[in-house]
Amino acid sequence: MSSSVAETEAVKELQKYIISYFGDLKSDELETISSFFRLELLKKGDYFLKTGRSPDKMSFVQSGLLRVFAITADKEVTQWISTKGYFITDLAGFIFDQPARWTIQALTDIVLYTISKEDYNKIGKILPRWQEFEKLFITRCFTTLEDRVFTHLSMTAEERYHLFFENNKELFNQVPLQYIASMLGMTPETFSRIRKK
Repeated sequence: MSSSVAETEAVKELQKYIISYFGDLKSDELETISSFFRLELLKKGDYFLKTGRSPDKMSFVQSGLLRVFAITADKEVTQWISTKGYFITDLAGFIFDQPARWTIQALTDIVLYTISKEDYNKIGKILPRWQEFEKLFITRCFTTLEDRVFTHLSMTAEERYHLFFENNKELFNQVPLQYIASMLGMTPETFSRIRKK
């Protein structure tokens, strides 16, 4: 595949991700937004963001796995494992210019489509409908979070495990299981007991 064909495919993939989060854009709006994104590579173990730093970029994951986590007084808490097609940043920090609560680290080599905070802010000055798109984006993020909270409150540990396993089977062979246990709100012992059933 020639580099120009590969670049065209990459842009199409990026635009698909943008549409999935920001809604149905006109072609010129989509071109404008996607033009601000740059390809970024991270090696396994590299940090995308560390707690306390100001989040200065947002990315869509093209390939690889990233872990979003925080370190409390007595443990590490995994909030999310981000895979292909998901966006990644500390959203509150990115939107409200606050220090990041989360550390984000590459679990594998990563390919990202990244937009800087500065360029993200420029889009609002260029696209008249940007507030509408951004509102939809924030709403999608909020409803995803609501779904996760509802799952934690309404399901047993076993039900949460089975739901996550059905939708993310490949992760069970790719990341340390204690990260998945933490993300599901379980101790490693509970997680292990459920797995054995």
